[in-house]
Order: sequence, then C-alpha cells, then structure tokens
Amino acid sequence: MEMSFQLYSGRNFQPWPKQLAALSAYGYTQVEGYGDVFANPAEFAADLDNAGLKMPSGHFSIDMLENDFDKALEIIKTLGISQVYCPYLEAENRPTDVLGWQDFARRLGVIGDKLASNGISFGWHNHDFEFAALADGQIPMAIMLDAAPNISWEADIAWIVVGGQDPFDWIEKYGDRITAIHVKDRAPEGENIDQDGWCDVGAGTINWSALLDSVKSKTNTTIYAVEHDNPADAFSFAKNSIENIKSY
Repeated sequence: MEMSFQLYSGRNFQPWPKQLAALSAYGYTQVEGYGDVFANPAEFAADLDNAGLKMPSGHFSIDMLENDFDKALEIIKTLGISQVYCPYLEAENRPTDVLGWQDFARRLGVIGDKLASNGISFGWHNHDFEFAALADGQIPMAIMLDAAPNISWEADIAWIVVGGQDPFDWIEKYGDRITAIHVKDRAPEGENIDQDGWCDVGAGTINWSALLDSVKSKTNTTIYAVEHDNPADAFSFAKNSIENIKSY
C-alpha cells in the first residue's frame, strides 16, 4: 500500500522542497495537491521529481473546473494527476433540499464527463456537512452518489465520523464508488483543541486497523492520503502517522 500525503496539511510549514524531501524520507511515495501548490505547476513538478514523489491525485474547486477548465487541465497534465476530486462547497452555496443536491450532483456529472474525455477520473471529497440529514431524512452524500453515477468518491473517513455516521456502513454500501480515502484521526473529545481536535493517525479514536482492512477488501481505493487539517507540526505528524499505519 503506497501512502500519499495531502499537502494542505503542510501549508503552514514552508518551504515545499524541504517538506517534500522529508515526506520521501519518511516513506511516502505520493502527495495530493490542492490550490496553493498549483500556482506554478512546472516548478512544483520539478520539486516532486527532486524528492522522488508523484502526485496522482489533486483537489480542484468546482469554480475552476466549471469556469476555467482549460487552466485546470493544463495543471493536471503538468503534474501528472490522474484522479481529480472536488473538495468543498461553501456554506452559502450548499443546497437545502433533495432537488438542490440532485442538481448539484448533475453539475459534478458534467465535470466528470469532461475529465473522462481527457483520461482523468473525477469524484467528490466529503466533509461532515454532506451527512447532515435533510428535512425528509435523506443524506446529501447518498443523494449525490445516486444522482451522479459517473463520479467516484474520495471518502474522508474522519469527517464521516464527525458527521455522526458509521464509515463501515458507507464502505459497505458505496465501496465500489470509493477510489481514494483520507487517512486522518480524531483526538478524544476535549483534547488537541489547538489543532481543531485532530491528531496523528493512530493516536486517536478511529479504528484505523479495521478500517484499512475494510477499505482494502471492499473498495476500489488506490489513493491513501494522510491528512491533518491543522497540525502543530506537520513534520512530526507525517512521520508519526506513517509509522503507525505501517504497524497495522
């Protein structure tokens, strides 16, 4: 199992070349890109080569994918990305009913078709808001996956838990749609407040040993991206997490 690192975790610990070299030394072979690292894709591609890393996946906003597709495609090709995930929807733009979420899913489906015609796969990356039940009890994440059968899913396991859902249930039902996961952990309630409640993978409340077994056996996951939304030290987080994962 090759391990990736979501570079958003290291946004506050520049410069990138130093981080990339450290990630490679810790045993990561891949990274997952996001907006800030796409400013100069050719330069970043060179930094990746120097560190011996690849970037098979990346997060791109729906705004860029819908309104500046050619620029997104140029970045994707320059960095060798083969799997694109749309990562977020601002609160004011989130649908509030079933029809709204179905319409949003259709927008994702259009993007998926455009990327597929260029040999790139496309999916949605969840947070917790997609698991908040609507007035009729339906769950937006399920609505999206059902309404856009051509998109995949990068399942952020910890956000599923924060959203009050059981990740094993979602893996069981939608495993064939899951092509990537975020490997992150939640500290016990009340701990790591300065890190927004996140912690090193393997040091928290999520049963990663069992989850990784389930993901490997029941999904189509090829990307295992380690992430922490607000680490006190991205270097120690990256090192401790991959060491813990390797022990499973």
